[in-house]
Amino acid sequence: MSRLRTAILISGRGSNMDALIAAARAPDYPAEVALVLSNRPDAPGLSRAKAMGMATAAVDHKIYAGREEFERSLQLLLEAHRIEFLCLAGFMRMLTPWFVSRWSGRMLNIHPSLLPAYRGLDTHERALKDGVKIHGCTAHFVVPQLDEGPIVAQAAVRVADDDTPESLAARVLQEEHRIYPLALRLVASGRVRVEGNRVLGALRDAGQGMRAPEEQV
Repeated sequence: MSRLRTAILISGRGSNMDALIAAARAPDYPAEVALVLSNRPDAPGLSRAKAMGMATAAVDHKIYAGREEFERSLQLLLEAHRIEFLCLAGFMRMLTPWFVSRWSGRMLNIHPSLLPAYRGLDTHERALKDGVKIHGCTAHFVVPQLDEGPIVAQAAVRVADDDTPESLAARVLQEEHRIYPLALRLVASGRVRVEGNRVLGALRDAGQGMRAPEEQV
């Protein structure tokens, strides 16, 4: 089986990176992690990835005059490693339309809210401030607009009365680790298709348990 050569882009500890690497170790998983790449040479996730036997690289964004210059170096490195697909896992850089257009339909992100609610940062604090009862996370394709790409999978988390941003974030992160590998599996195996801003055939969530079409379970 030919597996999709995937790079994981990180900026920090990369806990979602761990979940993706673990899933990709299964022989029937349709994607392989061919590279872990960071914009920070000191990112803790790089040393963890090396310990797991992954190829790693860093492109320090601080040495470039602008975003596109940084991204052109990123692109050259991805091409050198014959990367076919990207997964953003805590990659804390805004990507320009120049870069996103080159990876259209071939780049996923995991976001800590039930999009389209709470795009951007500080999602858990904002959710608690608004008094929502259901929060969660979303795996979605990346488009030039922030956190607006077609949704592949979502998982919901009930908000407790005594939740803090930290306790809520911890439970949401557990769900991120669950749905991100599943989303990559669906996309890499060709089980989903994008029509407009909708992903058809994707995982659907109910409450705190994920449901999938019968043929995808």
